[in-house]
Amino acid sequence: MSCKTTEQLKSAKLLTATIYVMYAASFLVGVIWFIAIIMNYVKRDDVTDTYLESHFRWQIRTFWFSMLWAAAGFLLSYVNVGYLVGLGFIVLPIDALWVLYRIIKGCLYLNDGKEMYQAK
Repeated sequence: MSCKTTEQLKSAKLLTATIYVMYAASFLVGVIWFIAIIMNYVKRDDVTDTYLESHFRWQIRTFWFSMLWAAAGFLLSYVNVGYLVGLGFIVLPIDALWVLYRIIKGCLYLNDGKEMYQAK
């Protein structure tokens, strides 16, 4: 069910903002990260055919790509082969900065009422 009324759209925008805040708060309390992704998937149909759909896609991709890079970073933290020693300790902070960038950009675009993926 997509948002049809102004009230439904306002509610969905508030939910989208809440999920961005949850992703940011997960830097302090990690379990919030998983609650946020579950909310993304559960409420995804509510934002279909709105500009908020692109924000949900952005949030979901941020989660999965971050998990991929975090897993790679953790594995590389334990590799002890030549130049790969400690590479994970470089990958993990870069992953965290990338997530922060995506959260900030998403919040700014949401505040401006813009889609995350725009045709150029």
